[in-house]
Amino acid sequence: MHVVATAGHVDHGKSTLVRALTGMEPDRWAEERRRGLTIDLGYVWATLPGVGDVAFVDVPGHRRFIGNMLAGLGPVPAVLFVVAADEGWRAQSEEHLAAVDSLGITHGLLAVTRSDLADPVPALAQARERIAKSSLGQVPAVAVSAMTGQGIEQLRAGLARLCEALPAPRHEGRLRLWVDRSFTVRGSGTVVTGTLAAGRVSVDDRLELRDHDGRRRELSVRGVQSLGRTHDSVDAVARVALSLRGIGTDEIGRGDALLTPDAWRTTGQVDVRLAVPAADLPHQLTLHLGTAGVRVRVRPLDGDIARLTLERALPLESGDRAILRDPGREGVLVGATVLDAAPPVLSRRGAAAARATQLGQASPDRLADEVRRRGQVRRDELRLLGLDPDAAGATQAGSDVTQVGDWFVTYEAWRDWADALEAGTAAYAKSHPLDPHPSEAHALEAAGIPDRVVLGAVSHALGYDVRDGRVRRPDVAPDLGAARPGVDRVIARLADNPFDAPEQHELQDAALGARELAAAEALGLLLRLGDGIVVLPTSPVRAMRILAGLPQPFTTSDARQALGTTRRVAIPLLEHLDRRGWTRRLDGAHREVVRGRA
Repeated sequence: MHVVATAGHVDHGKSTLVRALTGMEPDRWAEERRRGLTIDLGYVWATLPGVGDVAFVDVPGHRRFIGNMLAGLGPVPAVLFVVAADEGWRAQSEEHLAAVDSLGITHGLLAVTRSDLADPVPALAQARERIAKSSLGQVPAVAVSAMTGQGIEQLRAGLARLCEALPAPRHEGRLRLWVDRSFTVRGSGTVVTGTLAAGRVSVDDRLELRDHDGRRRELSVRGVQSLGRTHDSVDAVARVALSLRGIGTDEIGRGDALLTPDAWRTTGQVDVRLAVPAADLPHQLTLHLGTAGVRVRVRPLDGDIARLTLERALPLESGDRAILRDPGREGVLVGATVLDAAPPVLSRRGAAAARATQLGQASPDRLADEVRRRGQVRRDELRLLGLDPDAAGATQAGSDVTQVGDWFVTYEAWRDWADALEAGTAAYAKSHPLDPHPSEAHALEAAGIPDRVVLGAVSHALGYDVRDGRVRRPDVAPDLGAARPGVDRVIARLADNPFDAPEQHELQDAALGARELAAAEALGLLLRLGDGIVVLPTSPVRAMRILAGLPQPFTTSDARQALGTTRRVAIPLLEHLDRRGWTRRLDGAHREVVRGRA
């Protein structure tokens, strides 16, 4: 299917033309048919040779209904621009063209209607000249008369060629359906309609609605229709009608969006590029995007870059095209392109101009641009921004962006992390000489590194070792300082009798607490066996030589007597030998030396 919107001045025959093309009545309201004036959006369709179904969104032309017109045009990829031969280019022709241009629509067809009432050539030439200056560029044109049928077949052929030239839509990935109508159907409950611009919607899909207060609400799709026919699933581009479970028509309507759950970020602020200098605009305008119309406050950053603060949050992404309109001034329509849907806070002097400069340095690599603006971005956050971090070549060759675990980071951010980790570990070592290697948690906080995977990668790049929950620098060792004399006295005592471990009060008298003993062990001066028992690092080897000379197996009492020590020392020493696999416990009372370990 293809979807085409009409555009053009009021009473130039848009509705009459699509009625002649489709045989269907686009004006849904009795008042519209009574007055002969389109007020709201109309939806009709036809089958064209070679391209299949083509749905038309018929928009109102009167300036009072420009908001409705923009809601119909917003999600549509192509336009049928209508100008009457007997009136030529008029005010709403210009306004509608400004809307088309602001949205960046590039596919269109010009129809000069009422060509039975006047020579169509002047109107055609004038319209093509005006349209050529817009995003549509040079468009094919057809002179028609809906009353006589003149040119209708040529128009059908032109529409078929227009549809054939449209780019293939995306069918996979996340969905965002802007709602343009909601109503009740007996037996189906609440039904909403919209133009599915990308993705796929199916029966029993779970979709998310963000209400005007920002609350999430998950809904179930009860049924799917397109062009009056029931389907299990519909792919973009298409006009769709969805019956929804668990919601009333007063709870959903035009301007709302149905979303893939947990796949979109709703935002109340966006940075945009405007079609005019931002300083030329009023500070209060209405933003039209999709079918939504939301009041916004405009903050110029620099040149054509501005920050918009929205009255209510919308699900937006970089690249979205929008229109800014001043409801109080006729014909004021300004195009806007979303550059960043999750912009940073601007608080420092000069931050606005710096931000505008940053946003102005866009490249073809959208993912890399997003990472550069933030320094580091988590994979899931990139998905919320509408990017695929898992795509092959997610960043272009030669990019200054790299991947670390779940993060995409710039080399500059990586250097900042490395510098901060280096400075943080050095500061920690200086303030903790006995225990100079910070914990992973301390290092993460000190360096501003987001998780342990990244910490490990940055540490490895610096030559550090992350082990036993600590970040260890090879150039840093414990400094015993004032504790050194006490350690030396213990070493001298153990040199004479390697199993005569000092008592706890003796360690305290030597000013050796847990931190001092841990530092001495890290320096390879002592070995802690637990519960305040310390020996020399060579003591286990010397014990093995003695134990290997005992009849095997041996008891704890045998070992204690052979080593010339007490149970206080013998038991933790034997358990240490068990852990190292040098001795083996046979039962509650006996051990043996493991063959080949003595």
